Amino acid sequence: MQSDELELDLPPVFDIGDKVKIRKLIKNDGTFPGKELGEVLANIGDIGYVVSIGTFLQNAYIYAVRFMDKGIVVGCRKRELELIERAEQK
Repeated sequence: MQSDELELDLPPVFDIGDKVKIRKLIKNDGTFPGKELGEVLANIGDIGYVVSIGTFLQNAYIYAVRFMDKGIVVGCRKRELELIERAEQK
């Protein structure tokens, strides 16, 4: 993607229900309630499912990923995720 191109000009890379893997360590930047600033929320290799898709600063998608083993949902950018398996389309 070019630097002057908005991510929101394109469709989301991931869909609700997609199984994804974390590519980068994700720590609390202060926006995750009940966790300390800097506390690890997701480790590289953790697997979860996209449960919703939102936007950030009107230029990027945020994928809410549920980690079943941790019982939490974490907002992730596309560069932090890798597709493992597409959700079944109905």
